Parts: sequence; structure tokens; C-alpha cells
Amino acid sequence: MLKNTKTRAFVLFVLLGSLLTACPPAPSAPVPKASSGATISTVTFYPYQNALEWRYLSPGDALTLAPYVRKAGGATLLGDIPVQTSTQIGRGTETTWYRTYSDTGVYLNGIAKPGLKVLINPAWREYPASGEWRVGLRWSGSSNLTILDDTGKERQKLTGNYVYTVLEQADRTVNGVAYRVWVVNRQIIGEAKNLFPESSDFWFVPYVGEVKTPEGLLLSGTNFKSR
Repeated sequence: MLKNTKTRAFVLFVLLGSLLTACPPAPSAPVPKASSGATISTVTFYPYQNALEWRYLSPGDALTLAPYVRKAGGATLLGDIPVQTSTQIGRGTETTWYRTYSDTGVYLNGIAKPGLKVLINPAWREYPASGEWRVGLRWSGSSNLTILDDTGKERQKLTGNYVYTVLEQADRTVNGVAYRVWVVNRQIIGEAKNLFPESSDFWFVPYVGEVKTPEGLLLSGTNFKSR
């Protein structure tokens, strides 16, 4: 049986994760419009360049509501691993992702929320190589997840498997903008399903990013132009 401290840490992490979509909308406030005229010429197939910004709303939100804002934070080290960061804030939540980008795809090395961090080893393959996209593409893997508290002390270890399947390429209109998206299903198997939605579909657009996130948030704007 887990010690009480470990149990509390684990429960706290799950609760923090659920806040991403369960938190009630913040009161309406003036929202600066994304600078649709900004062009960042170095945006890649999988956008991650420093200072790129995405804005998201929950399904059914009015466009006037304060969005979740995700911003690329640039390079850092996660332990001794060079990674790229992105941080999303809004409506009382904050999440940071640590990823590596290579010719073989995009890999998730860790996630952090206030007071807690999850290290993923081996890194979780979230996206395939850019030239591999096709309907029916499937990839999978297994990772160990280590949960640390804000002092860096290990609180729990989990294992989990993941399976991604490209379901279709389709036209979708999101918050008034038309996109040609790749629809991907993600399945989480094992203990890690306590930290992530067990099954979720998300929508990806090259040179834009996630138009619909695995948590169900919908893109409402960016500060850059896609190709």
C-alpha cells in the first residue's frame, strides 16, 4: 500500500490535471486579439519556435471569454536532456510541456504543474516524422512515469502504454476558421490513464499545431501566420 504522502501527491496531480477543462470559465474580460499579421518565417511543420503563441477556448465558449494561452518558451534542460518548452495558462491552471523535436517526430519528455513534475522515460512519441502522415498510420510505445514534488523528491512511479491512430484527414471549422486537419485518436493503457484522458481525439494541422487538443480545447487564434 502506498504511503499517505504518496497517495496525496498522486491525488493532487490528478486533480490539477482535471482543472484544465473542469475549471469554470473566468469572468468575461477584454482580450487582446492575436496578431494575425505577424509572420514568423522560421515556423516549422511542428511549430515550437520561441515566442509562438496559441489561444484556446473550451467548446461552447463565447469568443469574448478569456482564453487559455499556450506559449513556446524556447530551449532548456530537463535534467541533462535538451528540450523545448511550452506553457499554457488560464482560468486558474498552468501546465508546462517538455519536448524534443527530431527527424523521427515529436517526443514528450515531461510535464509540470505547480508543485509537481512528471518525467517520462523513454520519451513518449506524440507525433510521427513529417513525411509519414497518412490515414491509418499507427504508432505505440511504453514509458515509465516518475512523479516528483516541488522539492524534486520522488513521490510515485507509474507505467503506461500509448497507441496513436490517424483516423482521417478532414475539413473542420473551428471558431470561424476553416482548417484541413489530421484527426488522431490517442489511447492510454495502464496506470498512466490516471494522468491523461484514457481515449481522446485531437486535430493537428501542419505549420499551425493542435487545432483541437487531447483535452478538447479548440484553437481561437495564434500570433503567427501558417503556410
